[in-house]
Amino acid sequence: MSTYVGRFAPSPTGHLHIGSLLAAFASYVDAKAHNGRWLVRIEDLDPPREIAGAADNILRTLEAFGFEWDNQVVYQSQRHHLYEEALETLKKQNLVYSCTCSRKQWQENAKQGIDGWIYNGHCAHISQTTTNKTPAWRLRVNHQEISFQDRIVGFYSQNLAEEIGDFILLRADGFWAYQLAVVVDDAEQGITHIVRGQDLLISTPRQIFLQQCLNFQSPQYAHLPLLTNIYGQKWSKQTLAPALNLTQQEILLRQVSDYLNIPTAPKVSYPKDLLDWAIQNWDIQSIPKQSICTEN
Repeated sequence: MSTYVGRFAPSPTGHLHIGSLLAAFASYVDAKAHNGRWLVRIEDLDPPREIAGAADNILRTLEAFGFEWDNQVVYQSQRHHLYEEALETLKKQNLVYSCTCSRKQWQENAKQGIDGWIYNGHCAHISQTTTNKTPAWRLRVNHQEISFQDRIVGFYSQNLAEEIGDFILLRADGFWAYQLAVVVDDAEQGITHIVRGQDLLISTPRQIFLQQCLNFQSPQYAHLPLLTNIYGQKWSKQTLAPALNLTQQEILLRQVSDYLNIPTAPKVSYPKDLLDWAIQNWDIQSIPKQSICTEN
């Protein structure tokens, strides 16, 4: 029996679009091509950005396109105790510190990094005074080079201290940061392989470093080419990517299959038949490394 466990982890901030379908399709097919399991996790940790009914719509859409997930769907909003345990573990090792400075305070002497401003360490080496302000919690990084071999992109490396800085695990508003939640969930669910978009490639060294701090095993990663519009922008809710049309399952599945260089499938009776064809003809080495411009 395969030990492969993959996952698809959408956020309920809107309906699935063509970029979401590409990620779901590739992660599902890669898992099933390895006789593995494919889990679905709803990443609902940011209530102000969530849209009512979006989580249910996502699951109904996946079913309409023929996807079948293993085990029960997991919701991050029901897993706060796991994130609290992880943060407490890091506190005991003195790997995190509370941060009460405002963005204006620390950005005054900060420099631009590869994913925004690099935190200047304002709170890292000072004793916190009594304050009514709720702190954020940051993870201390070091000058270690974090590198890994991506199954699509190839070798990728970052120096977190020089390119990212100490990053937040728990925000001052009480919401858990993506980096902590995703690492804890992947470890708790036994995820061995992650297939997702290249917009998240830049986050992976942070996640690997955090996995090392928590003594978690690192999964294997594969970062898919992004689908972009004619302006070079990633198709997303922010760039007004249209919701998937549930009357065009076959057309859209063939479309993402073509983006991934899977041989054209013969005539089929059901959307699931296209997934089965893709599983039989899957070759991750043939996936393009560069972004793909589309019209929808």
